[in-house]
Amino acid sequence: MQTEKEKSIDDWLPITSSRNAKWWYSAFHNVTAMVGAGVLSLPFAMSELGWGPGVAVLVVSWIVTLYTLWQMVEMHEMVPGKRFDRYHELGQHAFGDKLGLWIVVPQQLVVEVGVDIVYMVTGGKSLKKFHELVCPGCTPIRQTYFIIIFGSSHLVLSQLPNFNSISGVSLAAAVMSLSYSTIAWGASADRGKQADVEYGYRASSTAGTVFNFLSALGNVAFAYAGHNVVLEIQATMPSTPEKPSKKPMWKGVIVAYVVVALCYFPVALVGYWAFGNGVKDNILITLDKPRWLIAMANMFVVVHVIGSYQIYAMPVFDMMETVLVKKLHFPPGLTLRLIARTVYVAFTMFIAITFPFFGGLLGFFGGFAFAPTTYFLPCTFWLAIYKPRRFSFSWIANWVITKHNLPTSSLLRVIS
Repeated sequence: MQTEKEKSIDDWLPITSSRNAKWWYSAFHNVTAMVGAGVLSLPFAMSELGWGPGVAVLVVSWIVTLYTLWQMVEMHEMVPGKRFDRYHELGQHAFGDKLGLWIVVPQQLVVEVGVDIVYMVTGGKSLKKFHELVCPGCTPIRQTYFIIIFGSSHLVLSQLPNFNSISGVSLAAAVMSLSYSTIAWGASADRGKQADVEYGYRASSTAGTVFNFLSALGNVAFAYAGHNVVLEIQATMPSTPEKPSKKPMWKGVIVAYVVVALCYFPVALVGYWAFGNGVKDNILITLDKPRWLIAMANMFVVVHVIGSYQIYAMPVFDMMETVLVKKLHFPPGLTLRLIARTVYVAFTMFIAITFPFFGGLLGFFGGFAFAPTTYFLPCTFWLAIYKPRRFSFSWIANWVITKHNLPTSSLLRVIS
């Protein structure tokens, strides 16, 4: 049983402080988390994969990640009377307090901090592109200043206490994601298939083609990174034995995945069809006409990544504040929250300014942390906790998915 002090701390921490969310909160939080800047790089990923493998990877990723997301939702309350409100808590239940923590937290932090840095860069780039489109004759302004402008908004928004308090920002971000995705594929369709379009692989050497292929897989994994915050989103929902939180959560997830399909597939396929391997790593950069529409789309991207940044930052805030309050015994309050969150925003802003090519590392991060936390770890948890009958459909499906990842393959030997 929790002591009164422990309960008061949990009531203050951002993940567990509010549990009155509705099912539609799940829908737009998941859309905001999932449909990020990664959707704009999908035509570029298609150019590195080719038509056949590209379509296959997109479809299989959508199906597999929906399945692993269902597993996460189901496992949230698998133990009667207990909720796994954080990704690492589920890992600790599966593999023990220490091992579970070391398996999950480093990878989750790489994803969440990496995404926030990428969104700092993306927000700055989109603001710069917007400025260039609406004022082509103006004096050019360095991207650094746009990143600072974008980051400054988070110095304020980061002080919102929990997920429910950012629901308005998240809803606006979800609407923007559908809007700019529609503009991206609609403008591509309007431009039509270019006269000199080529669909061959971008690289001229076998080694380059293989490297690009693996990088593209990482970019696709980045596009499906929402699993890293799904338990934390579900933690905001009320739950009773008669009405568990998994029912409204799953309803919201289904709506979110329909929106994901409406965003991802048209952008990837139409963008690649129109520009082939000449497409840039951001489809909106490839498009420059009509000027007003592309300017609007870039501003939509800015609004969206503002919301996405906050969605991915909230679990990091929770980890920071948990350590500061529970381990280092700092008193919880406004001062601690102001300092800790400001330092985090400043850190991600500094890295974004220092390494404006950070988005180019998505392929590496995609393979290193995005893919395990999205595709493999949920299946590994499922096998470790539920222990489905050998050679049953559940056992085969989870085994096949997990065996494609070397680190989690070693875990299989532990739980088998």
